[in-house]
Amino acid sequence: MKLYIKNMVCARCKMVVEFEFEKLRLQTISVELGEVELLNEISDSQKEILLKNLQSLGFDLLDDKKTKTIEKIKNLIVDLVHHKNSELKINLSDYLAENLNQDYNSLSNLFSEIENTTIEKYFISQKIEKVKELLIYNELSLSEIADLLNYSNIAHLSNQFKKITGFTPTSFKKLKDKNRIQLENL
Repeated sequence: MKLYIKNMVCARCKMVVEFEFEKLRLQTISVELGEVELLNEISDSQKEILLKNLQSLGFDLLDDKKTKTIEKIKNLIVDLVHHKNSELKINLSDYLAENLNQDYNSLSNLFSEIENTTIEKYFISQKIEKVKELLIYNELSLSEIADLLNYSNIAHLSNQFKKITGFTPTSFKKLKDKNRIQLENL
């Protein structure tokens, strides 16, 4: 049995969710971003308790097919941008269509309809949050960040960064209060 969980965006989220299943003595086969596969079916009462526990932690169980698909798209993009930088060189539409076994146009239309933004804009916002994170760490040059996140050059990264944040990357680094957005709120 598979359950789909909203707002799982990082390794810590996976650990927290896995712990909640363990607390209820629900055996998992796998816990991935946005998806938990269980060894056995769960009762309605177990599902109700699980839902309450997950909601108290900022997660939610997903029931309808559209919402599950949207969450899968988001999780694939988050995973790609924040954990699989080397794969950023592939075409996003091909990546999503291949991983979800669906036509990209239908995925794109569904995403836009439900989220009121495009997949591309969501992808860019994830990349900009990653740029912010890397700028704060101050371990890589802007050129290295551009290369890591598959920008064609520093100017492209800087222009996109300024368009989204209102700051150049250099100005952002100088800010005292570097406003980062939690991934689940993008």
